[in-house]
Amino acid sequence: MPPIESTTQILILWGVIGYVFGSIPTGIILAKVMNLGDLRAIGSGNIGATNVLRTGNKKAAVLTLLIDAGKGAVAVLLALRFGAMDAAQLAGLMALFGHCFPAWLKFKGGKGVATYLGVIGALAWPMGLAACGIWLIVALISRYSSLAALVAAGWLPVVMLFTGFGVFAFLAMAMAMLIYARHWANIQRLRQGTETKIGGKVSGAQGPSGLDRQ
Repeated sequence: MPPIESTTQILILWGVIGYVFGSIPTGIILAKVMNLGDLRAIGSGNIGATNVLRTGNKKAAVLTLLIDAGKGAVAVLLALRFGAMDAAQLAGLMALFGHCFPAWLKFKGGKGVATYLGVIGALAWPMGLAACGIWLIVALISRYSSLAALVAAGWLPVVMLFTGFGVFAFLAMAMAMLIYARHWANIQRLRQGTETKIGGKVSGAQGPSGLDRQ
């Protein structure tokens, strides 16, 4: 955890800024602009890149992934530029929270993986690469996107502690808890062996009333 350098008012300001950036519903906006329909009525109803991909538009999915990561990174980089490290970490945490619980969508947001990677990458790019590497290895072996995200988020604080990036470990643990909470339904399906693999079709989830898939 970084030393507290900023005043309470400054921390609140950057927390709000981070939340606003994070709560921008990228997937919904792109789906509407690109005439892909209402994302909340497609597939799992989730607003993230995985569900955007279910529209069949790979370009939209990639853009959603990049922008969702970018909004977390921008919140952190702005706070680093105009504030201190404590403000940057709080802005990153709140960007993730904003993505997962956007006020504009009645606090029903995404799973937060892309935004999480953007925050980590902006704070410490080697740790961003490490998280991506862990995700990729687990995804290639298991073919489960959700499992890859859970393993990456769970192990990154440990990696930080043993590689000289311990100042970010507390933030990484807090964000991992949020990632796990947002993936709770995925965790239950992984335990039951019913989770959808990468490239597989969502069964029984034709809209927001269906299963909350990754």
